[in-house]
Amino acid sequence: MLSLTHARLLQLYAQGLLQPLRRNPRRADLVAAIERMCLLQIDTIHVVARSPYLVLHSRLGYYPMTWLDEALANGQLAECWAHEACFVSAADIARHRGGHDRRTHHWAQRNAARMHREQRADMEKMLADIRASGPVRAADFARSRAADKPGWWAWKPEKRWLEAWFALGELMVARRENFQRVYDLAENVLARLDPPFDAAAEALSAEVQRQRAIVDTVRALGVTPAAWIADYFRLKPKVTDRELTPLLASGELLAVPVQGWASPGYVHRDHAEALDKARRGRLRATHTALLSPFDPLVWDRARVLAMFDFEYTIECYTPAAKRRYGYFVLPILHRGRLIGRLDAKAHRGDGIFEVKALFLQPDAEITPQLSRDLAGAIAATACWHGTAQIVLGKTVPAALARELRASWKAAH
Repeated sequence: MLSLTHARLLQLYAQGLLQPLRRNPRRADLVAAIERMCLLQIDTIHVVARSPYLVLHSRLGYYPMTWLDEALANGQLAECWAHEACFVSAADIARHRGGHDRRTHHWAQRNAARMHREQRADMEKMLADIRASGPVRAADFARSRAADKPGWWAWKPEKRWLEAWFALGELMVARRENFQRVYDLAENVLARLDPPFDAAAEALSAEVQRQRAIVDTVRALGVTPAAWIADYFRLKPKVTDRELTPLLASGELLAVPVQGWASPGYVHRDHAEALDKARRGRLRATHTALLSPFDPLVWDRARVLAMFDFEYTIECYTPAAKRRYGYFVLPILHRGRLIGRLDAKAHRGDGIFEVKALFLQPDAEITPQLSRDLAGAIAATACWHGTAQIVLGKTVPAALARELRASWKAAH
């Protein structure tokens, strides 16, 4: 029997969040971190840092954000629809382009297919133009007066067509310029992947692709019941214990009872040694970090509630008057637990990292270690942004403010 506490530690181990990196990060660590998670969700909100950069910072510490852009441009990474729009490693892109029966379950592919049916002539002309003239950005097309309203819901037609071709796999993202996608023909992007594109993996049946997605999800989550597996890659139908029986028989997955779970927990065989350490209480959590709202650890709200007893909502999509914690609230990971939330804004032009509000969980005790670790995590994130001056607003409990300021003063 695995205790829930030890199950949490195994999941943090699998996600690369159990302990901090004990040396300066290297470029290879970035791709390795994405391979470990299996995917890195993309989101454009940059009140702090855009989500993919922040997810990597939580695992790598102080690294240049340009590394992510360069890995994409160099063909070590590719973009595709997976959980949502994501970066994946070049080694994994083939299976995301294969299994077409499975991919049609995703809303992005369904919407793109409908758009192609309804606007075929315009979309085909755009594709022919790109084939003749080369890569394009959405910004290369003038905005019509009919699309003057701001926001993604008012994308100009060309942006919608580019995104539809991307979802359908005819276009891929060659690189990003100021985080704007540069679209090129898929064949051109695939030709320069490192490692080279695996056409045989793309050709695997939808059934085999689904099985690979299940196995990868279990590996990425460390330990999981069947009910949590489908969300990671948006699989349909849901994954059942019965579907996992052949993977247990082959030894690819291991089954372990977890305290409080009505169904078995599944662990990938690659984590057998870590599972043994967890059972013997030998996994130690020493990492404290601010997490992105789109971090794989927390994006499944039911999973994070069951695993960490942490009820979490992304309130940037909630009207301001109804927000409880703030606009862009970062979960706080501290030594194996999610202990609170931090609402922050990076004022890059002024070099200021504003902590608008910080809320600890009711059962989080303010200890000297928690204060030091949390102050260090906030300072590290602020410095990584180039916003080293920290302005601290409301804290709950109020006494935490004094402890954090004392830690920052002592560090200087």
